[in-house]
Amino acid sequence: MSAAEPMLLSEIADGIATVTLNRPGARNALSMALMAALDETLARLEADPAVRVVVLAANGPAFCAGHDLKEMRALEDRDQVAAVFARCARLMTRIVRLRQPVIARVHAMATAAGCQLVASCDLAFAAEGAKFATPGVNIGLFCSTPMVALSRAIGRKQAMEMLLTGHAVDAATAQAWGLVNRAVPAAELDAVVAGTAHLLASKSAHTLKVGKEAFHRQTEMDLDAAYAYAAEVMTANMMAEDAKEGVDAFLEKRTPIWRGC
Repeated sequence: MSAAEPMLLSEIADGIATVTLNRPGARNALSMALMAALDETLARLEADPAVRVVVLAANGPAFCAGHDLKEMRALEDRDQVAAVFARCARLMTRIVRLRQPVIARVHAMATAAGCQLVASCDLAFAAEGAKFATPGVNIGLFCSTPMVALSRAIGRKQAMEMLLTGHAVDAATAQAWGLVNRAVPAAELDAVVAGTAHLLASKSAHTLKVGKEAFHRQTEMDLDAAYAYAAEVMTANMMAEDAKEGVDAFLEKRTPIWRGC
C-alpha cells in the first residue's frame, strides 16, 4: 500500500456497504489507526438509513493478522497497552451491537484479533484456503481478548484447543465448529457473500435490527428470563408496521413493501 492509499476502503451499493481492510503489506494488522477508522466508519454506516447490510472484507495475502505487534512493542507503559485493548473491545462491541447484520468475507488467514473480528460478525463465509488461529500462546501472549468472541461463537473444547495450542484450523474445520457459516471455493466466495447480503437487504431493516439485538441479549440470560424477554420483544415486533405489512403481504400472496418501522 502506498502512502496515498487509505488503510480502509468503503463503498455502498444496493443497500450493502462493503468495508475493506487495506493494509496488505502489514497483513491488515489492526493498528490503532485502523481500528479507529473502522470504528468510525461503522458508526457512520449505522446512522445511514440507506445501509441495510455491512460486508467486512480485506485486501492482500491475509484477512487480518491481529494486532500490530510492531506498534505494540513500541508502547512505553501499561496505560498505552491497555488503550489498545480498550479500543479493540469497543470495535468488536460495535460490530455486535450494530443495527445492521455484518458479514465477514474471509479470503485468507485470520489470526488472533483477526479471528476475533470474524467471530464478532453475525455471519462469516470463507474461501476453502482460509485458516483461523489464536496463536498468541506461541509468543507468550495468550489470546485473552480474542477468546471472548471465539468462546461465544464455537464450543468450549474447540475454543480451548485453538487457544491452548495456537494451531491453525482450516476453513472446513471452522465451518464444522461454527466459526464460519460456509467454506466455499475461492472463486465462489464473492457470489456467496453477495447473494447472502442481497437476501438480507431484501428483509425489513427494522425486523433485522430488532432480531439481532434480541439474539445477543438473550444469550446472556437464563432460560426463563430469555423466554420472558423474547416474548416482550416479539410482542413489540408484532405491533410494528413492517410486521403488519409482512403478515398482510403473506396472506395476500404479494411482495411486502417495507416501511422501516
